[in-house]
Amino acid sequence: MSKVLMKGNEALAEAAIRAGCRYFFGYPITPQNEIPEYLARRLPEHGGVFLQAESEVAAINMVYGAAAAGARVLTSSSGPGISLKQEGISFLAATELPCVIVNMMRGGPGLGGIQAAQGDYFQATKGGGHGDYRLIVLAPNSVQELVNLTLLAFDLADHYRNPAMILGDGILGQMMEPVILPPPVNIQVDKPWAATGCKGRNRNIVNSLYLDPQELAELNDRLQEKYNRIKANEQRYDNYLTTDAELVVVAFGTAARIARQVVDDCRLRGMKVGLFRPVTLWPYPEKGLIEATGQAKRVLTLELNTGQMVEDVRLSLRDRIPVDFLGCTGGILPKAKDVYNKIESLIAQKTLFACG
Repeated sequence: MSKVLMKGNEALAEAAIRAGCRYFFGYPITPQNEIPEYLARRLPEHGGVFLQAESEVAAINMVYGAAAAGARVLTSSSGPGISLKQEGISFLAATELPCVIVNMMRGGPGLGGIQAAQGDYFQATKGGGHGDYRLIVLAPNSVQELVNLTLLAFDLADHYRNPAMILGDGILGQMMEPVILPPPVNIQVDKPWAATGCKGRNRNIVNSLYLDPQELAELNDRLQEKYNRIKANEQRYDNYLTTDAELVVVAFGTAARIARQVVDDCRLRGMKVGLFRPVTLWPYPEKGLIEATGQAKRVLTLELNTGQMVEDVRLSLRDRIPVDFLGCTGGILPKAKDVYNKIESLIAQKTLFACG
């Protein structure tokens, strides 16, 4: 298969089609607009349906309907739009309907700005909507991973009957890189629970309203059992030069690209520094992080926010080694020299917290 040069948002959209997605419901917001633009043109060519809803609330509930009918369905947005979809996302999780949700993060809170950020980590990994539920959250750091993880997201969503989220950012969505597109898959997933018409069988009921406390408790117990299986089986991550690392940088998405360059610079100067990159943000790959920091004396978490993933890093390591944080907000990216200076100061047991 040959490589093609594609923008991240468009590559993700093409990957969704090749994964068998035939339904998209969404509402425009920067910096993810190339996804609906691309699918508006391409989905009808494959017999699919593209519909720009009147709002994000309408879009996510259209996703609910298509997923309940057993279709592979996608929606995409950015932070403020994902906030509006949270009620529907909670409903999807409660009714165990598989779908894929894309969040190309922009700066917040509120309307914020359109530059890339990672401030939606809590929103994606800690629920965001009401009730005890979890999303499978995948964090790509390249255009190729946008493609690969989109296919994986559809498979995981169907396998576990759970919504899956691609958590990217504006830079990943807008950048262009060479990418290998997989051949289209022809997956016929058996969904005997789907509401497809009940002629010849009993009715399938898709519902998240439980007025009987015992029935609601049983639903929550079943969901938690499923989440425990996901935690046991789906922790994914990438290690880079961590085997002998005395300091491990932990970063995801675009921040991990910056961190990797700094790790190379540190190695050239004889500093034993490595990079741990979570690919699943939920479930958080705590087993991999513990292994990657086996020789480390310090950990530095680099994020494009004020410090969110760092809490999961500290929970995973349980105070075994010190964990420091460096972050930038507002769409400002940390310069490589800022990260390098921070690492150098930590190794020298100094403190430095600001990036210029």
